Amino acid sequence: MLKTWQFWVLTALALIAGAMAGTNGVLLMVNQKAQAEVAQRAQFIQQSIQLEALYREIVKALADWTVRNHDSAVHDLLAAHGINVGDNPAPAAAPAGAPAETKKRSP
Repeated sequence: MLKTWQFWVLTALALIAGAMAGTNGVLLMVNQKAQAEVAQRAQFIQQSIQLEALYREIVKALADWTVRNHDSAVHDLLAAHGINVGDNPAPAAAPAGAPAETKKRSP
């Protein structure tokens, strides 16, 4: 048979254990939500990295178009995004008999 003080001590311990279990459940849900958000951001970053090469090719094509066709609308569009087109002088031609330089593409 339990004495009165033993009953109250065990009851208090049970309430503390229940509160800790509830807190653990809440923290588990918060952690899972945060992990899902981090995973979503990581996926976005990974996809952005994969598209970077495509974006560079698009910008290069637009810059080439602007220089070739003297298209001021596209020039202004690129300039609005901080891309200067036609402001740099063309590279010097290679001397006769020199091998052509090949450009390496980054992955």
